[in-house]
Amino acid sequence: MENEQNKDTKESKIKAFLKETLDTAVFVIVAIIIIRFFIGEIRWIPSASMRPTLLEGDRVFVDRISRFYSVPKRGDIMIFYPPQEKLKNTPIAIFSRLTGFFCKDVAYIKRVIALPGEKFEIVQNDDGSNDILINGNKLDEPYIMDKYEYPVCTESMICGPVVLGDDEYFMMGDNRGHSSDSRYWGVLKKDRFIGKAKLLFWPFNHFKLF
Repeated sequence: MENEQNKDTKESKIKAFLKETLDTAVFVIVAIIIIRFFIGEIRWIPSASMRPTLLEGDRVFVDRISRFYSVPKRGDIMIFYPPQEKLKNTPIAIFSRLTGFFCKDVAYIKRVIALPGEKFEIVQNDDGSNDILINGNKLDEPYIMDKYEYPVCTESMICGPVVLGDDEYFMMGDNRGHSSDSRYWGVLKKDRFIGKAKLLFWPFNHFKLF
């Protein structure tokens, strides 16, 4: 009789432990989803396309709150899914994007250069340097790596002049000579944005607010 009572007590403890573990796991997953979807997330920089602003290995905090009350502005550094990235809408794929667990969707980080309705164009000057014209006016870009280091525009590239649609943005990396951006894969629709880079927090000697 005593052995049966001990057995029942042991099973009850195991059940209680499993229930508590499951409850904790569910709470953590829900908290992660809420934080990533409504507040922000952390991303790391995998390439040199945003040099000198961002270096390979830098960690940035991505703000996702502002998308609920504002639209991207020129100069914003945005994280997004490029047009060529096909996003699956299966429950597993959506869960992966919301939590970050096993997410294989490729995201880019670039700067907003041209806004909806604007006329965009790249022009090469006599000295070999390049400028961006927005509605015919030269864009001041103190953040770029080198205004001389631009690839030669070809027929397969978008160098303008081109007028963006009502929901289209032109994205470019600060390292113009080494960036896969809107020149190659086209304009970006607003619904592809994930969030805005607000803070470079790692490594500490690179710390900066955007």
